[in-house]
Amino acid sequence: MQSKILPIRKLLIYGQDTISNNILEKPLLETDLYPPIKAYLEQQGYEVKSEIKDCDVIAVRGDEQPVIVELKTGFNLTLLFQGIDRQSMSEDVYLAFAIPTKLKRTNPWFRYKSDIIKLCRRLGLGLITVRFAEKNPVDIQIHQDPGPYIPRKNTRRQGLLLKEFERRVGDPNQGGSNKRPIITAYRQDALRCAAYINEHSKAKVSDIRKNTGVDKSSAILQRDYYGWYQRVDRGIYELTPKGKEALETFADVVTSLKVSPQEGDCTTN
Repeated sequence: MQSKILPIRKLLIYGQDTISNNILEKPLLETDLYPPIKAYLEQQGYEVKSEIKDCDVIAVRGDEQPVIVELKTGFNLTLLFQGIDRQSMSEDVYLAFAIPTKLKRTNPWFRYKSDIIKLCRRLGLGLITVRFAEKNPVDIQIHQDPGPYIPRKNTRRQGLLLKEFERRVGDPNQGGSNKRPIITAYRQDALRCAAYINEHSKAKVSDIRKNTGVDKSSAILQRDYYGWYQRVDRGIYELTPKGKEALETFADVVTSLKVSPQEGDCTTN
C-alpha cells in the first residue's frame, strides 16, 4: 500500500535546517510538536489547521479523506484512546509523539518499538515519531500508515469536522494546546460582533449584521453564550466587562479577522 504521507527523515522548518536550542532547554510540550508536523504535512500539499472538534491536527488535500494527527510528548494509552476515537471521523489517523535523541533502556520506544508498531497496525492507526536534536534537523519518521480498517463511520461527526474547517478563518490555534479556549468559527463570529460593538459603544443588531457579515449575529447576541453582551434597549447591545476582557485576551484573533473578513454562519460553539 502506498504511503498516505511520504516519510522523510529530515525536515526544514521556517527556512532553517536546525531547531532552536530553547526547545531542548525546557520540558517538551505537545505544542512543540505542532510546527514540524504542520510543516511536514504542508510539504506534502496539505492545508493544515489545529484544534478542530478535539483533533490536535487536521490536514486536508483536495477531495481526499482528512488526515488527523494526535500529538503527545510520549507514547501512552491516552494517545491510543484518542486515535481510536478519531477513527469515527476519518480512516487516516496518525499518532505522533516525541522520542529523545539518546534513547534510554527505560524509554517505552526503546523497549517496545516493534510491539507499538504492531499494535497501531492492528488498530488501523498510523504512527509518527518526532526527534529533536541540538544543531540537527528535526527528524520525522513514518513507522506505520493507517491500514485497512472499517469502523462504524460517524458521517455526522466528519461532516461537522469539515464544516468547521471550512468556516474557520485562518489557523488561530496551536495544535496540542489546552491553556487558551479553542478559537472556533462560532467564537470568531462572536468576536466580530464584540469588536464592532466596542468600536461604537452601543450598536443595533441590524448594523452589526450589515457591517460584520455575521448573518446570525442576532442569535449570537440573544443567546450570549460567552456572557459578552448586554441588551440596553430593543435590538441594541453593549459589551459587558467580560466582553471587553475577551477582546483583550483574543486581540490577535480580532486583528486577523479584520484582515481576513468572512461571512459568518454560526451553528456551533
